[in-house]
Amino acid sequence: MDDIREILNRLLKKECSIEEAEKLLKATTIEEVGEFAKLDLFRKHRTGILEVIYAENKTPKVMLEIIHSFIQKNKFAIISRYTEEQKILILNEFENINEFEVVLHESAKIIILKEKGFQFEKKGGIVGIITAGSSDIPVAEEAKVIAESMGCRVISSYDLGIAGIHRIFNPLSEMIKSGVHVIIVCAGMEGTLPGVVAALVDVPVIGVPISSGYGLGEKGIGALTTMLQSCSPGLLVVNIDNGFGAGASAALIANKIAE
Repeated sequence: MDDIREILNRLLKKECSIEEAEKLLKATTIEEVGEFAKLDLFRKHRTGILEVIYAENKTPKVMLEIIHSFIQKNKFAIISRYTEEQKILILNEFENINEFEVVLHESAKIIILKEKGFQFEKKGGIVGIITAGSSDIPVAEEAKVIAESMGCRVISSYDLGIAGIHRIFNPLSEMIKSGVHVIIVCAGMEGTLPGVVAALVDVPVIGVPISSGYGLGEKGIGALTTMLQSCSPGLLVVNIDNGFGAGASAALIANKIAE
């Protein structure tokens, strides 16, 4: 795949025509992986959001083919929501290859494969992440890894739910002093904490309902309903357990403010 910058440089140097450059840019947009997948390799440049390989429900063969295809075109690959079997397969495939570094984020269920020495570009955004309880941490960690991979600094503080509401004030105060541009709040059960935080700060708050709770509001439905019904302005809500969406959205907001 021709790199976008390389194509534009060739055009500026008059080494290719406008028509040829247009064809190359279109060809760069999507990479087909057999009959299984089409990788959106242009996404980062088009939207600012990294392409992430969602491992859930993928067979081992398909997953490895996608990873190999992606990593040939980039200096990294991010794999999310892997199973234990998939994790072992990926580690066996890449851990002994000297060119690559394997970074395992167990709590976030994310594996990052990258060329030795590669670092994600720092963009200047600062994201705060809070959880109501310890059960919410895996989704919060997923959001953290994604936001950091998109160039943000992340400040996190966990287990600050309303059952002990006094715990929220010091960590929240420190986040504001540190200049956070946006705060992600993960909460299960009845999901009250994001609305409380949004009522206390002057930055956007992204609520993430977590799939915990009893009876009628189980599997995150109660938390989602509470967040959507919140009377606190400035609260945005993503889908249940959507750490990736929260991290990506927070990073976009924070990086744009920093810019």
